[in-house]
Amino acid sequence: MNDKWTPDSWRSKKGKHMPTYANELELKNTLNTIREFPPLVFAGEARSLKAKLKEVSEGKAFLLQGGDCAESFADFHPDNIRDSFKVILQMAVVLTFGSSCPVVKVGRIAGQFAKPRSKDTEIIDEIELESYKGDIINGIDFNEKSRKPDPERLIKAYNQSAATLNLIRAFSQGGFANLNKIHQWNLNFVEEDNAKKFKEISSRIDECLAFMNACGINEKNVRQLYETEFFTSHEALLLDYEEALTRIDSTSGKWYDVSAHMLWVGDRTRQIDGAHIEFLKGIENPIGIKVGPSTDSDELIKILEALNPKNEPGRITLICRMGAEKINTILPNIINKVKKNGNQVVWACDPMHGNTIKSNTGYKTRPLANIFSEIQQFFNIHKSLGTYPGGVHLEMTGQDVTECMGGLQEITDEDLKNRYHTFCDPRLNASQSLELAFLISDFLKDEKFLSAKSSSL
Repeated sequence: MNDKWTPDSWRSKKGKHMPTYANELELKNTLNTIREFPPLVFAGEARSLKAKLKEVSEGKAFLLQGGDCAESFADFHPDNIRDSFKVILQMAVVLTFGSSCPVVKVGRIAGQFAKPRSKDTEIIDEIELESYKGDIINGIDFNEKSRKPDPERLIKAYNQSAATLNLIRAFSQGGFANLNKIHQWNLNFVEEDNAKKFKEISSRIDECLAFMNACGINEKNVRQLYETEFFTSHEALLLDYEEALTRIDSTSGKWYDVSAHMLWVGDRTRQIDGAHIEFLKGIENPIGIKVGPSTDSDELIKILEALNPKNEPGRITLICRMGAEKINTILPNIINKVKKNGNQVVWACDPMHGNTIKSNTGYKTRPLANIFSEIQQFFNIHKSLGTYPGGVHLEMTGQDVTECMGGLQEITDEDLKNRYHTFCDPRLNASQSLELAFLISDFLKDEKFLSAKSSSL
């Protein structure tokens, strides 16, 4: 870390996609209040995640990162949190059981409130107002009061994050994740074929648990059978908020952003001389970097060296979001450049953002066929280059929505209007997410088989 770095040194750099508040004094008072709040996560938890991501970078585990496009105040409900948690648990079981590979579970949750927008303002009926930038900044209703950035929303976002984390910790450590209760994780609306597949896996796990119990290995003496580790992440976009939650860890003397275990920088804000990279330089949390079609590989190397000068495994995850039509022509060159330079990274695929289209009925959507295609190409590219496809990064929900087209449910263009609830980008529903997990599990089986075969030669 640069000795000159401080949590506010980003203010000397240009920061993109951040709001301007009309009342600076109100903002300052709000941030001072947040500085006095307890941490949402702990430094030791962030170190634990970094250690697990190190295993991913070495091909010994797989990263499953998923959750809402943008959390909203209106959708905040324990049932929604529970159902999203269930889907991630289901996906992790499918991936672990199918590939014999540990899965690191990271949610886009308890802090994913801010969204960069392609345009700073929008016009409706000749009225121009600020774009909706996430509930932590402004409201979605198209009126001047709602669209005005409001510092009080920072407090509400913190409180909702704290309550969400409290419930997630209860779920993950209080017995909800107990493998003996795996049959209770099913969601009623999961498509029949996916539900049947998951039920078959559940029954086989039951048989394994019965055998282990007969051998004296059960939830009373093996913690992993009773609880699970679950980490949180969000885009470090609103730097005022992130700075207010950046603290020195008493055990290590290092700075951690205690708003989440993992933070990432977006494709639109990863300028090497920008405010967001400057902020991320000084915190010890694991960092994600979105890598899109506009990525300059030489600049990416500079960013990697700025954020991870010691080349620490587990520190950096490259989240690739190219689109099914572009990934084959762009990603191999980036992988080769990073590989040649010797940078230790986790390679993850974001098959969502590069595959967004506008349907004939006017809804923004993502065809599942394109999402499948990008993931398959991602695995094939890494296989051909001798690198490890370490994870996926998904926008998904446990709600029964119709926002992405395709899948076993056969969601069509006309179906999108039925349950299109997203505030920003279209999300996979539970059935589509589980369908994707079975696909990835098959890819991982091949990957693990090839790794085992090569290591034995």
